[in-house]
Amino acid sequence: MTRVSDVPRVVGSHRWNAGRIARIVVMVVIAAGFILPIVGFIALAFGSQENIESGASGFLNLGGMSWENVVYSWNQITGFGPGDGGLFQQWMINSAIVSVGGAALALVAGIPAGYAFARLRFRFRKAFLMATLLAMVMPNTVLVIPIFLEVNAVNAVGQLWPVAVIMGFYPFGVYLAYIHFMTTMPHELVEAARIDGLSELRTFFEIALPISKQAIALVAFFSFVANWTNFFLPLALLTSSQQNKTISIGIQELIGASPLFNATVAAGLDVKLYLPQLALATVISMVPLLAMFIGAQRFLVRGQTIGAVKG
Repeated sequence: MTRVSDVPRVVGSHRWNAGRIARIVVMVVIAAGFILPIVGFIALAFGSQENIESGASGFLNLGGMSWENVVYSWNQITGFGPGDGGLFQQWMINSAIVSVGGAALALVAGIPAGYAFARLRFRFRKAFLMATLLAMVMPNTVLVIPIFLEVNAVNAVGQLWPVAVIMGFYPFGVYLAYIHFMTTMPHELVEAARIDGLSELRTFFEIALPISKQAIALVAFFSFVANWTNFFLPLALLTSSQQNKTISIGIQELIGASPLFNATVAAGLDVKLYLPQLALATVISMVPLLAMFIGAQRFLVRGQTIGAVKG
C-alpha cells in the first residue's frame, strides 16, 4: 500500500522563483502606469481648483474629493453657453443622435453586404470586396474635401443628419460581417435553404440573421464607439452651428474657453471652467461608451472567436 508520504511531490508552475517574481513585478508596474493616471483624472473631477492650486489635494488628487465639488462643477458645466447655458447637454444629445443613427445605418447596410460578399456569387464581387478593404484603411483627411463639397451642395452644412448618414458608411462593419458569414455559417445550411425553395432574401432574414447576434453586437459596438469619438468629421461639418456640435468638439471648446488655456476668451464669459470642471465633463462624456461596453460585453466576449473556427 502506497503511503501519502511516498508519493513524489510535483513541482508545479506556481512555485515562487526569481523569474516569476520578476514577471509579476513588471506586470504590476505596467498596470500601475495605466491605472494611476486614470484614477488621478477621475479624482480630479471630484476636487476643487483651490485645493489643486494650494496642493491640498494630495497624491493623485485623492485628498480633496467631495460630492459638493462635483455638484459645483456640474452647475458650472451646465451653465456654459449663451443665456442660461445648456450647451453641454445639447452636445451630448447631438452625439447620441449621430452615434445611434450612424450605428443603425451601419447595421442596416453592413450586415446584408457582408452576407452578400460571403455567400452570394455575382460579377465584380472581388472588386467590391477589395474596394471595401481599401476604404477601411483610407485616411479620413483624404475624404474631407469631397464630403464637405457634397454636403455643402445640398445646403446641409451645420446639420446633424448628413453626419449621421456619413457615419453609417462603415466598411469595417461590412468586413466583420463578411468574416462572420464566411467562417461561422455552414455552407450546407445555405444550400439546404436554396433546395427548399427559399429566396436569397428569405435565406438571409430567416436563417442567416437569427444566428448572427455576435456579429451584430460587434458591428453595433465598434460603430457606436467610432461615431461617438469621431472628431474630424463633426469638426468639418458642424462648427458653423454651436447648438449642433457634438461632444467630441464640444470638449475642445470647453478647453478653449478655460482661463487656464485661453485667458482672453474666458475673460468675456460669466462661467469659468477650470481643471475639475474639464475633468468632470470628460468623464461624463465617456459614460455612454462605458454603458455600451457593459451592455454588449456578453456578445463581445463570444464574438472574439468570430473567424477562429470554420463550420
